[in-house]
Amino acid sequence: MAIMITDECINCGACEPECPNNAIYEGGMEWAVADGTSISGSYGLEGGQAVDAKEKQKPVSDDFYYIVPDKCTECVGFHEEPQCAAVCPVDCCVPDPERVESKDTLLERKARLHL
Repeated sequence: MAIMITDECINCGACEPECPNNAIYEGGMEWAVADGTSISGSYGLEGGQAVDAKEKQKPVSDDFYYIVPDKCTECVGFHEEPQCAAVCPVDCCVPDPERVESKDTLLERKARLHL
Protein backbone atom coordinates (compact mmCIF):
# COMPACT_ATOMS: atom_id res chain seq x y z
CA MET A 1 0.00 0.00 0.00
CA ALA A 2 1.09 3.54 -0.52
CA ILE A 3 1.98 5.73 2.40
CA MET A 4 -0.14 8.78 3.16
CA ILE A 5 0.46 11.85 5.30
CA THR A 6 -2.31 12.58 7.78
CA ASP A 7 -3.64 16.02 8.67
CA GLU A 8 -1.53 15.86 11.84
CA CYS A 9 1.42 16.93 9.65
CA ILE A 10 3.29 19.91 11.09
CA ASN A 11 4.82 20.81 7.69
CA CYS A 12 8.38 20.31 8.91
CA GLY A 13 9.50 18.90 5.54
CA ALA A 14 11.72 16.18 7.03
CA CYS A 15 10.12 13.54 4.82
CA GLU A 16 10.53 15.19 1.42
CA PRO A 17 14.29 14.73 0.87
CA GLU A 18 14.14 11.13 2.13
CA CYS A 19 11.85 9.85 -0.64
CA PRO A 20 13.77 7.92 -3.33
CA ASN A 21 10.89 8.44 -5.79
CA ASN A 22 10.38 12.16 -5.24
CA ALA A 23 6.77 11.34 -4.37
CA ILE A 24 6.46 13.85 -1.51
CA TYR A 25 5.48 17.45 -2.12
CA GLU A 26 4.77 20.50 -0.02
CA GLY A 27 1.08 21.32 0.30
CA GLY A 28 -0.23 23.32 -2.65
CA MET A 29 2.67 22.37 -4.95
CA GLU A 30 1.87 20.80 -8.29
CA TRP A 31 3.57 17.50 -9.08
CA ALA A 32 4.71 15.59 -12.16
CA VAL A 33 5.65 11.96 -12.72
CA ALA A 34 8.95 13.13 -14.23
CA ASP A 35 10.01 14.94 -11.05
CA GLY A 36 13.02 13.01 -9.75
CA THR A 37 12.47 10.07 -12.10
CA SER A 38 13.76 9.04 -15.51
CA ILE A 39 10.27 8.92 -17.03
CA SER A 40 9.43 10.82 -20.21
CA GLY A 41 6.54 10.72 -22.62
CA SER A 42 3.18 9.20 -21.74
CA TYR A 43 2.74 7.53 -18.35
CA GLY A 44 -0.29 5.57 -17.22
CA LEU A 45 -1.56 6.51 -13.78
CA GLU A 46 -3.54 4.07 -11.71
CA GLY A 47 -7.14 4.21 -12.76
CA GLY A 48 -6.18 4.23 -16.43
CA GLN A 49 -5.50 7.94 -16.96
CA ALA A 50 -2.54 8.60 -19.26
CA VAL A 51 -0.58 11.81 -18.70
CA ASP A 52 2.56 13.35 -20.11
CA ALA A 53 5.23 12.63 -17.50
CA LYS A 54 6.30 16.28 -17.44
CA GLU A 55 2.75 17.64 -17.19
CA LYS A 56 2.05 19.26 -13.83
CA GLN A 57 -0.81 17.71 -11.86
CA LYS A 58 -3.02 19.24 -9.20
CA PRO A 59 -1.80 18.98 -5.60
CA VAL A 60 -3.18 16.12 -3.52
CA SER A 61 -3.34 18.54 -0.56
CA ASP A 62 -3.23 22.30 -0.30
CA ASP A 63 -2.64 22.42 3.44
CA PHE A 64 0.16 20.00 4.30
CA TYR A 65 2.82 17.81 2.74
CA TYR A 66 1.42 14.95 0.68
CA ILE A 67 2.55 11.77 -1.05
CA VAL A 68 1.60 11.06 -4.66
CA PRO A 69 0.26 7.48 -4.54
CA ASP A 70 1.22 6.84 -8.18
CA LYS A 71 4.87 7.46 -7.25
CA CYS A 72 5.04 5.83 -3.79
CA THR A 73 6.72 2.44 -3.48
CA GLU A 74 6.92 2.42 0.34
CA CYS A 75 10.69 2.50 -0.33
CA VAL A 76 10.49 -1.17 -1.44
CA GLY A 77 13.63 -1.92 -3.43
CA PHE A 78 15.48 0.96 -1.76
CA HIS A 79 15.18 0.62 2.02
CA GLU A 80 13.89 -1.81 4.64
CA GLU A 81 11.14 0.62 5.75
CA PRO A 82 9.45 3.74 4.38
CA GLN A 83 11.90 6.54 5.02
CA CYS A 84 9.23 9.20 5.37
CA ALA A 85 7.76 7.33 8.33
CA ALA A 86 11.21 6.74 9.81
CA VAL A 87 12.03 10.47 9.97
CA CYS A 88 8.58 11.91 10.72
CA PRO A 89 8.65 13.56 14.17
CA VAL A 90 4.87 13.28 14.65
CA ASP A 91 4.28 9.83 13.09
CA CYS A 92 1.87 11.11 10.46
CA CYS A 93 3.32 9.08 7.55
CA VAL A 94 1.18 5.97 7.74
CA PRO A 95 -0.02 3.18 5.41
CA ASP A 96 -3.02 4.25 3.34
CA PRO A 97 -5.81 1.76 4.07
CA GLU A 98 -7.46 2.70 0.75
CA ARG A 99 -4.41 1.54 -1.25
CA VAL A 100 -3.39 -1.97 -0.27
CA GLU A 101 -0.64 -3.08 -2.67
CA SER A 102 1.60 -6.15 -2.80
CA LYS A 103 5.38 -6.05 -2.70
CA ASP A 104 5.37 -7.15 -6.35
CA THR A 105 3.16 -4.20 -7.29
CA LEU A 106 5.48 -1.80 -5.46
CA LEU A 107 8.56 -3.31 -7.13
CA GLU A 108 6.87 -3.02 -10.53
CA ARG A 109 6.15 0.68 -9.85
CA LYS A 110 9.78 1.20 -8.82
CA ALA A 111 10.94 -0.37 -12.09
CA ARG A 112 8.59 1.86 -14.11
CA LEU A 113 9.74 5.02 -12.33
CA HIS A 114 13.45 4.25 -12.50
CA LEU A 115 14.19 2.91 -15.98
